[in-house]
Amino acid sequence: MEAVLPGQDLWLRILEKVEAEVKRPHFLTWFQNTALLSFHDGLLVIGVPNIFAKDWLENKIGAQLMEAIKAINPEVREIMIEVDPHLGLPDDSRGVDVNKTFGGKKTRKLPGRQEVRLLEGISSKCLNPKYNLQNFVVGPSNRLAHAASLAVGMSPGSIYNPLFVYGGVGLGKTHLLQATGNEILRNDPDKVVVYMTSERFTNEIVEAIGKRNSKEFKDRYRRVDCLIIDDIQFLANKDRTQEEFFHTFNELYDNGKQIIISSDRPPKELDSLQDRLVSRFEMGMIVDVQFPDYETRLAILHAKCRDHEVLIHSEVLEFIAMNVHDSVRELEGVLIQAIAQAELEHSTPTVRSVAKIIKKLGRDTNFQTDTLESTRSLHPEDVIDIVSRYFRLPAEELLGESRKSGVIVPRQVTMYLLRNELNLAFEQIGSECGGKNHTTVMHACMKVEKQLKKDKNLLRDVNSIKKEMGL
Repeated sequence: MEAVLPGQDLWLRILEKVEAEVKRPHFLTWFQNTALLSFHDGLLVIGVPNIFAKDWLENKIGAQLMEAIKAINPEVREIMIEVDPHLGLPDDSRGVDVNKTFGGKKTRKLPGRQEVRLLEGISSKCLNPKYNLQNFVVGPSNRLAHAASLAVGMSPGSIYNPLFVYGGVGLGKTHLLQATGNEILRNDPDKVVVYMTSERFTNEIVEAIGKRNSKEFKDRYRRVDCLIIDDIQFLANKDRTQEEFFHTFNELYDNGKQIIISSDRPPKELDSLQDRLVSRFEMGMIVDVQFPDYETRLAILHAKCRDHEVLIHSEVLEFIAMNVHDSVRELEGVLIQAIAQAELEHSTPTVRSVAKIIKKLGRDTNFQTDTLESTRSLHPEDVIDIVSRYFRLPAEELLGESRKSGVIVPRQVTMYLLRNELNLAFEQIGSECGGKNHTTVMHACMKVEKQLKKDKNLLRDVNSIKKEMGL
């Protein structure tokens, strides 16, 4: 008998249970736009929007998810996760927007949630709780902007008002703006903080004009404690919006309320904005966010690895930091793609795999991804060199007589690859590997083949090495 579900009530209760047990960034990322597709005869089918979410839910928290589900409904005996690419699309209402549903209204007693407290009638984009000033990686390129944001977060409206943050696309301006809003709420949850893009602000003004309720709009936005407007440059040539924002700005400023603004350029270069607006922006604190230097980029990557709970070789992170030069967003994007690809292929990100990702973005790197692309160009010494570099072992030690476990496994992997990828005879493999006899080689190949069926770490290492070989 099929269980009767009142909408997605069961799934929402399950999500509420899971949300309290899973790290916040993971919950917001992997449960976004998920849905309960069916529940019949003890089988609960969960829909996810992409293969990445399916793989993470199955391999990372499968048992934990099942435990949470059974705690809510003991009748569930089995779960199945299916990819439904329609979930999350504008015309599909099945998927749960966890950022919105579990963003946490002020009255909701759920852990780790932080959302904008709204005055009645105000539509505002939620502050993303993952953005905070504590996890913002500080370096020479953003130190002043971070310090100013921290000061505003501790004492809004009394220092650095307005706070004007400018910089190129993908450098962390939105992170700083939302983090400052979160800091204000952390210090005083009763504050009314509104964050929105200039496009959204414009749309609300247009809607207010159309409905002839401009006064109501003015009254709402002039009663907030902190107004955050992202990408103010998009108010260019929108005279009515600029006029309304000018009066809103004056009202808030005169009443000691905090105003935070971001732009892609400094105020003096905003030629399409009214001079009176520009002059208001220049009377506060103006800080810029530049592209971080190599050391800061590397620190950002290490921080992201900690957030995602993954361990990646330093040389891979160094390669990403060295070859992504334009955007922190792109820097994080390359890392996330590398992690997702490695998880799906049960491998570890390597310099070669990351180089291919960067190349797809149209970026040149100092690594030639076209070399060693075919087994026909591979020689035994190439395989030995790749394995040696992967396990960080000198080739002499790899091919020597050491019986240390840290050497034996890489040696056996070398023999396995020479046999299975280069199709070398056992005698030839033994000769290439320091004069080992064919019985030793045969045993090594059989052992690795057997271990690959049950040892996920070994499978990951072998797959990573094969990617380095161009396979």
